[in-house]
Amino acid sequence: MAGALRKTMVYLGLAEDDERYDAYDEYDYDEQPARAESPSQPERSAAVTPLPQRTPVARVVRDVEVGALNRITTIHPRTYNEAKNIGESFRDGTPVIMNLSDMDDSDAKRLVDFAAGLVFGLHGQIERVTSKVFLLSPAHVEVSAEEGAPAPTTRGLFNQS
Repeated sequence: MAGALRKTMVYLGLAEDDERYDAYDEYDYDEQPARAESPSQPERSAAVTPLPQRTPVARVVRDVEVGALNRITTIHPRTYNEAKNIGESFRDGTPVIMNLSDMDDSDAKRLVDFAAGLVFGLHGQIERVTSKVFLLSPAHVEVSAEEGAPAPTTRGLFNQS
């Protein structure tokens, strides 16, 4: 086999023809080499212990450690490029208050669309606090509304209209 591969490489110009490799074609692979054992020693065979089979467990979503809520991140983005900071904080399981009052309306709308997709993908919730302030809460955080305001019943996408 090695000789045929070598000849092909020489034919394609990938290697130079060398006489050292000519002997590979003459080797007979079917022959077993003679053992140099003494006739008094019997042939030994070792028992093979099979390895235990483990079934891999695939985890799609990592579990968030639910404990005391000790941090809320407040972000005042000025451009849409700061969406990465919002996404990283929310992905780590930290509630995010997003204050869009320093942004123009077109970038603010894009950032709200990004945040709505983010909370939808991570099973969170988005809530409008004021006209330009939003609360993004992860799935393990429950947000209760005031007495007079109706509590949100769905966890769907945020409607901006």
